[in-house]
Amino acid sequence: MRSMFAALRFLSILPVPRGWAGDERCLSGSVGFFAAAGLIMGAIAAGCVWLLGFWLPQGVVAAVAVVLMAVMTRGLHLDGLADTADGFWSVSDRQRTLEIMKDSFTGAMGVIAIASVLLLKFACLSALGEGMLWRGVLLMVLSGRCMMALEISLFPYARKEGGLGKLFYETKTIFNAVLAAVVVLVAGWFIAGVAGILAAAAAMASAVAFGLYCKWKIGGVTGDTIGATCEIAEVVTLLVMCGSFGGQMV
Repeated sequence: MRSMFAALRFLSILPVPRGWAGDERCLSGSVGFFAAAGLIMGAIAAGCVWLLGFWLPQGVVAAVAVVLMAVMTRGLHLDGLADTADGFWSVSDRQRTLEIMKDSFTGAMGVIAIASVLLLKFACLSALGEGMLWRGVLLMVLSGRCMMALEISLFPYARKEGGLGKLFYETKTIFNAVLAAVVVLVAGWFIAGVAGILAAAAAMASAVAFGLYCKWKIGGVTGDTIGATCEIAEVVTLLVMCGSFGGQMV
């Protein structure tokens, strides 16, 4: 149970007492609970969106949802996306790419990546039918956390010297990948039917494709690319849902 609280404490700013989350060993074993953490975070965000929908226009609610998730996650995954973009879009070899990603400075490519992802999320959520907005938020959040677990379970760690992401590899198991896939597909069905399954499947395809690219580019994944995977999966999820439900009143 402590590993579940460790996942929630690591992935969000939700007030989980330190004693409940345990130590690094609990955090190391928390990957299997990323889906549960995603469900909790998604339910909170979706509930807020549903309530705000009674008073505010959909475009404003969509903007609030995007900001809320950035705040709830402390911008952790957006930071990983920015570092990944700076490194991958540089004309550098593997070692130099990893060095650029480790640098705390955010370059132009990182800023562009963050702006693009936030803009796409806002546009997709704004385009969803009113009754689908909260569903999109819920599935988006869950999908992102499940794809992080999938990425960790399927691909090797790239940094020989270690890093924050390597902590999760101490208890790496393929079961976590299977669990993440099953949870997001089943949840997709209950949240949005066939479109939800398609969105979840597309998110998985994007995570696997990006993982393979990371393996080719730098020899595996890092904490930054795992965060980037979350953001990419969220956008892909919303794009598919938007294509299915955009403009519909459900």
